[in-house]
Amino acid sequence: MKQLLTGNEAIARGFFEACGKFASGYPGTPSTEIMENIAKYDSIYSEWAPNEKVAVESAIGAAFAGSRSIAIMKHVGLNVAADPLFTCSYTGINAGMIIVSSDDPGIHSSQNEQDNRHYAKSSKIPMLEPSDSQEAKDFVKIAFYISEYFDTPVLLRLTTRVCHSKSLVEFEDASNISFRDIIKSPKFDPIPKNSRVLHAHVEERLKSIEELSNAIDINTVEFNKNSTIGIITSGICYQYAKEVFSDTVSYMKLGLSYPLPMDKIKNFSEHVDTLYVIEELDSFMEEQIKAYGINCIGKEKLPILYELNPTIIRHALLNDNSTSYSNHIYDDKASKKLTFCAGCPYRGFFYELSKLDDIIISSDIGCYSLSSSEPFYAKDIAICMGAGFSLAHGIQQVLDMRNINKKCIGIMGDSTFFHSGMTSLLNAVYNHSNVLLVILDNRTTSMTGFQENPGTGKNIHNEETYLVKIEDIVPALGVKNLKIINPLNLLEVNDALNWGLSLTSPSVIIARSPCALKKVHSNSNIIPNYINRDKCIKCKKCLEIDCPALSYNESKNELSINSNICVGCNVCSQLCPTMAIIKEDDYHG
Repeated sequence: MKQLLTGNEAIARGFFEACGKFASGYPGTPSTEIMENIAKYDSIYSEWAPNEKVAVESAIGAAFAGSRSIAIMKHVGLNVAADPLFTCSYTGINAGMIIVSSDDPGIHSSQNEQDNRHYAKSSKIPMLEPSDSQEAKDFVKIAFYISEYFDTPVLLRLTTRVCHSKSLVEFEDASNISFRDIIKSPKFDPIPKNSRVLHAHVEERLKSIEELSNAIDINTVEFNKNSTIGIITSGICYQYAKEVFSDTVSYMKLGLSYPLPMDKIKNFSEHVDTLYVIEELDSFMEEQIKAYGINCIGKEKLPILYELNPTIIRHALLNDNSTSYSNHIYDDKASKKLTFCAGCPYRGFFYELSKLDDIIISSDIGCYSLSSSEPFYAKDIAICMGAGFSLAHGIQQVLDMRNINKKCIGIMGDSTFFHSGMTSLLNAVYNHSNVLLVILDNRTTSMTGFQENPGTGKNIHNEETYLVKIEDIVPALGVKNLKIINPLNLLEVNDALNWGLSLTSPSVIIARSPCALKKVHSNSNIIPNYINRDKCIKCKKCLEIDCPALSYNESKNELSINSNICVGCNVCSQLCPTMAIIKEDDYHG
């Protein structure tokens, strides 16, 4: 039986067919749907972890206990998980273990465009790269074979296009693989005397995997005897190259992209006159191939930035200018304006925050990243998950050291607080930081699609679990000054900000209100607002909050509210000087 699946769905199917039993991950585009699809298989234990480091550590534990396991994350998540990643390369595993890294060339929904193939090389762990959904499923099984045969974790690298594109996938029955016995061995205890021995084993293991890479069919060659051009590529770039060159050239498609099969590559290069290496982002394969003494052409012609596509390849390698394109494939001027959703609880908070002078705002990664855009222009700096509070601490310490009379306000969301914000908050308390820290608690992981977290009281299967209360954790970490507010109440927000800014020791505001989209999806009783035009004086004060439900018709000189998207949050009504914005029921009642 064949079904049309995305790469993400195919990974989940492959894990099921390979008799995987333990899956842990943290949501992040483009990898989120892998975990959500794995959760549909009753035979697999699946969970959202608080962060990617915990997910990898839990998967290591499951593999040690004899279960095939998988840890899933987007590319920046592997930065968080790098500590256990590098060490489990030394220790090896027991049952097979896969770490999925979904890269985001083109920065569709990320803060950077890193190329995680370098993690395979640095950690000395084999890496597989599927080019379509069928390979995504098949490579899970191959990864487990490599993992268990060579006693190593395996990295499985996807990219956004592979994750989200659909292709036909052949379904098979699940394997009947039993749990492995637990092994007691010094290799699982990486103290220096053991690690010295383990490192030597890792180097020998890499040589053995390269020999396998030269032998197995996962690295395939398609020869065209009538062509003098050869292309070495992997992943989605193989599909792009095939669209451009069809069957007019020879191909080497690398499914195992680290370690590279250098003998096979050398043999391939000897059958062509011109050798192109087509890869997105860094010259990862190209540099290794050239270092081996093989002439090839790559980034001399192909861009190192953003995603590739057939048009870019056609321009670069065939000098085909029949279709115009910009090397920068994203036109920021033409892109859609980004703003908070109608009814977003962040809107009222950032509206009040934007009024403050002499402050610096350190943000985290989440929907609140949009606070840097008009009309709020609030956020000054953001780096990564969990850094909002740590950045604020560092900024505030230097401001105080320099006797600059400014306050830094650190901001993060509830899911981010559980991800890696608690240690940041502890650091601020421990080191007597004079900061105001805000936790925007919208009761979900909103930016990636409403995934559960420890503060929602539900797990990945929507089952009831222990609800961790942020207001219990914050005092336990030593915070003496704590306020819980409704961010949709502008007066509450204003009072709380003034309170926190007046203090000289760490203070925390929990701004709690559910995500507006989650409210809509839960079919809550929503009563939209309405503008009473008899009272409206066209002052446009309501437009200052940039709510997409509000609009102004210049030709009619008329303000209106779109009842199809308004969720009745009442932020706009608090700004109206004539109380012209009321509930639709009240107006028609």
